[in-house]
Amino acid sequence: MQEEIFRKLQSRYKKGIFNQATVFYFSVGDMQKTLTLDSEGCHIQDGKPAGEPDCSCSTSSDIFDRIWNEGYRPGIMDFMTGKIKSNAPLLLQQFMLAFGK
Repeated sequence: MQEEIFRKLQSRYKKGIFNQATVFYFSVGDMQKTLTLDSEGCHIQDGKPAGEPDCSCSTSSDIFDRIWNEGYRPGIMDFMTGKIKSNAPLLLQQFMLAFGK
């Protein structure tokens, strides 16, 4: 399910949200993806980025699916209890906007 979500991201990307290259690293279940968003588009690769990402996010497949497909909006408790781990939660909000979520 998550592979399908990531495959469709490039076509859903809304230019203008990120004007400079911003690197996101997602660890969803046992899947790892690196996305670079910039003014030109969304670039996706498997695995971890070569350097430090601007934003990293780790969560379960279930939580990721609920966020992406069911419109679930995580609250502070999701982060405080470790259901979602991120070094930059505000960038995750901007990430969602870039894909119309």
